Amino acid sequence: MAAISGLIRVMEKAARKAGGRLRRDFGEVEALQVSRKGPSDFVSKADMRAERTLYDELLQARPDWGFVLEEAGVIEGDPSKPRWIIDPLDGTSNFLHGLPHFAISIAVQEPKLDGSGWGDVTAGMVYQPITDETFWAEKSRGAWLHDGRLRVSGRRQLSEALISTGMPYQGHGDFEEWGKIYGKLGPQIAGIRRYGSAALDLAWVAAGRYDGFWESDLSPWDTAAGCLLVREAGGFVSDYRGRSLPICDKQVIAGNDPLHSRLHKIIVEALKG
Repeated sequence: MAAISGLIRVMEKAARKAGGRLRRDFGEVEALQVSRKGPSDFVSKADMRAERTLYDELLQARPDWGFVLEEAGVIEGDPSKPRWIIDPLDGTSNFLHGLPHFAISIAVQEPKLDGSGWGDVTAGMVYQPITDETFWAEKSRGAWLHDGRLRVSGRRQLSEALISTGMPYQGHGDFEEWGKIYGKLGPQIAGIRRYGSAALDLAWVAAGRYDGFWESDLSPWDTAAGCLLVREAGGFVSDYRGRSLPICDKQVIAGNDPLHSRLHKIIVEALKG
């Protein structure tokens, strides 16, 4: 078991405090007052309360760090210090429909040494309030579920693989692109799942529950922690061009080495022309 750092303890304290409030709100989901951010993209008071809780807790612990928040946007901090990337409720639609599959995602991103922008993600956590599962990782220290080490699946063949994804829906995603990829991939895999939380999808790839993942049209707060989890669990994450970016969000492919390679090849072939 790895010694849990002070940073991870700060993240877990904030996630558990916000998660407890989400659990209480989830129990009263029908009474929530809901507003719309856009087509089929709901945001609730629970979402905003969770974000505020995370912001307050993390600001108190690291007062000079900046934030990238799903609802409140970018809040600048000391440019020489890291910043938090936060999704307070990944799986909002599930939450509002009474489906117990949603998570809090927190990541730490470091500034580049030359001051030209933002670089590596060095810590990440995905917390699932309903199951009370804490998936966490630090760069070069592995990925963990509580105090148990995580490793990506050892399956090598697509015919044995369970792959997760996100599907386009009203106002989001490219239906034609997704259809091309599924048309090539679907006949070759053992199964496909769409559960509605990219943060948890990536955490489950890291845990070996899924063998791979692909999706496009995401945001940094959806994937920043999950990308690190997969990598620290021995997997690979890239965009559709094969680039291993610190945060893959617009295009994401994740899995162990052989399955990532096979998924990447299929997606490239599907999108040719």
